[in-house]
Amino acid sequence: MEHKQRVPFKKDFLWGAASAAYQVEGAWNEDGKGPSVWDIFVRKEGTTYKGTNGDVAVDHYHRYKEDVQLMAEQGLKTYRFSIAWSRIYPSGNGKLNEKGLVFYDRLIDELLANNIEPMITLYHWDIPQALMDQYGGWESRQIIEDFNDYAITLYKRYGDRVKYWISLNEQNYFVSYGYETALHPPGVKDRKRFYEVNHIANLANAKVIKSFRKYVPNGKIGPSFAYKPYYPLNSHPDNILAFENAEDLQNYFWMDIYAWGKYPVTAWKHLEENGIAPTIEDGDFELLASAKPDFMGVNYYRTQTVEYNPIEGGVGVGLKNTTGKKGSTKDSGVPGMFKTTENPHVESTNWDWDIDPQGLRVGLRRMATRFGLPLLITENGLGEFDELEENEIVNDDYRINYIKSHLEAIQDATADGVEVLGYCAWSFTDLLSWLNGYQKRYGFVYVNRNEESKKDLRRIKKKSYYWYKQVVKSNGESL
Repeated sequence: MEHKQRVPFKKDFLWGAASAAYQVEGAWNEDGKGPSVWDIFVRKEGTTYKGTNGDVAVDHYHRYKEDVQLMAEQGLKTYRFSIAWSRIYPSGNGKLNEKGLVFYDRLIDELLANNIEPMITLYHWDIPQALMDQYGGWESRQIIEDFNDYAITLYKRYGDRVKYWISLNEQNYFVSYGYETALHPPGVKDRKRFYEVNHIANLANAKVIKSFRKYVPNGKIGPSFAYKPYYPLNSHPDNILAFENAEDLQNYFWMDIYAWGKYPVTAWKHLEENGIAPTIEDGDFELLASAKPDFMGVNYYRTQTVEYNPIEGGVGVGLKNTTGKKGSTKDSGVPGMFKTTENPHVESTNWDWDIDPQGLRVGLRRMATRFGLPLLITENGLGEFDELEENEIVNDDYRINYIKSHLEAIQDATADGVEVLGYCAWSFTDLLSWLNGYQKRYGFVYVNRNEESKKDLRRIKKKSYYWYKQVVKSNGESL
């Protein structure tokens, strides 16, 4: 659908940026915090780029006031951050850590004092290690109650000041990377366990959304899904079917549960035929259907093109590029369902991620049509090798071009009839990029550190910082 002109952003559009506790906070064992699975996992040789960890990260825990002042100067309307579960409950359950609660009190109050809307993510991948030791973490239904207790603690403490909440961040990735590809903790390769864990996580997500209605009745909550819209390689019917399979198994398998409390029939049939369907207990689907979110959070970075993948001799788990060496990704797939392949019509990053702003528009339209929910862009950004030049300048025009084109895609989707509540760029400052170390930079603010040394952790505004400041100030008119 073409339009004669782009529609303006709504006056209350939430211009923001985002982060995650493990990637920015540091202070991994300070003020009573217990270890998370990531604090333990990164100490295993070969799990991360050059053995990097979040012990210090970018030291946001000690520098949050400085970081918030930079946000205020940029004019941000919202800041999305996650709370470290093991900072609140060092053992995952049981005794509360008041010092952990106080840290987030201070962060929230600092944001509000600077007219920045806090947006809390309950869970961004850092389950307390103690719960893994107690009962296997997400593999046990006990976590449904522990996660709910943790969430209620946060609702009661911060619900009077925080309106927007994210329940689970990228559930599709923390379960698949943890239990299918072994890239994340606990480092398991077992598709049966993957789907068991995923179903339990769905139930936990529904449980905390139901509790939210009681404790934060005037707030809004939704999950944040890592959405990768799929394309067929071409119009060959086999490739069209592969595309349909990928959408069902890789996207709607999660989003249909969030919106309606049920799994797509074809994806479920695939699980049953392969003996990997999760255990369903009485009341599961009733709980899932009773917890419709207020919005769907969207983490969008790329699209993915797929083609036919035979059931006999087909491609399985591939190789993920975690070094920034372009072209090192190896195609992956599910035999009998689909296989990834290169899209000849788009460029890609040094980490082999397709750069496709039009894909964001396509994805937003698909979601709006299928689910009828408002959408919130909870992550979108470009990870690249940024260079600190003379006079402390970072010329990241590539990031400006990337974000600009994606914001224009949001405008186009809005003109198509999609309701988008806001946009949180990933990320505000540079941060630890999980498996990729500190070389893969996303921020508007450069942090002076690398894999070998934390250096002085100095904050330096990039060119994109000033550009986004004007975008926010003009409510997008400067685009």
